[in-house]
Amino acid sequence: MAKTEQDRNQDLKCSWDANAKPWTVVVRGGGIPSRAAGTDQAIVDAVGGLKPRRVVDIGCGEGWLVRRLVNDFGCDVVGIDGSAQLVADALAAHASGSYTVLTYEALIAQPDQLGGLFDVAICNFSLLGEDLSPILAAVGQSLAANGSLLIQTLHPWTGCGENEYSDGWRNETFATFETGDWAAMPWFYRTLGSWFRVIDAAGFIVADFQEPTDPQTRKPLSAIFRCILNESKQR
Repeated sequence: MAKTEQDRNQDLKCSWDANAKPWTVVVRGGGIPSRAAGTDQAIVDAVGGLKPRRVVDIGCGEGWLVRRLVNDFGCDVVGIDGSAQLVADALAAHASGSYTVLTYEALIAQPDQLGGLFDVAICNFSLLGEDLSPILAAVGQSLAANGSLLIQTLHPWTGCGENEYSDGWRNETFATFETGDWAAMPWFYRTLGSWFRVIDAAGFIVADFQEPTDPQTRKPLSAIFRCILNESKQR
């Protein structure tokens, strides 16, 4: 029997629970080349350019981005993640930080749990499911009137690898990492057009689109969407 979207989402959540400890080790050890090549700095620069006071990091993982934004810009930053272990790791490295265990399903059910309003909401490589409109719409309810939603994701043109350029579920085995006991992770690949459609369906407009490139290969490392609320869909 083919897996349903609910099955896939549950497998996705379980993979993050299983991979939390090795993920923290890899991130803090600088073991992801694309991040060192530019994606980390790209999202930091994108946030800094907006000069926000309050920020929420949706899917904050072990907390590196929260720490950077607090240290670099003095922002009031909240980090949420569905993995209790990742949140524990974040707090262990940043005891004074604000981190909460909160699944996307719980946030969709009660969007006010974020405690907004925020000037910037960030989804940094943290939107891996198929139906993203509900979580994006929930985040939108916690944005200030002139707030921005920043989404960084794999660039669809390079992220498809050897597979065809079409939406669909893929499987990440983390085989490129030489250490760690990893569980396979399902994730939903979407084309560039699909990203624009799902953002529109959630009630946002893409106000800016950036394509950070690898300084060596000159190929895109990621795609960054800066989204603002579509006022015509909020009425």
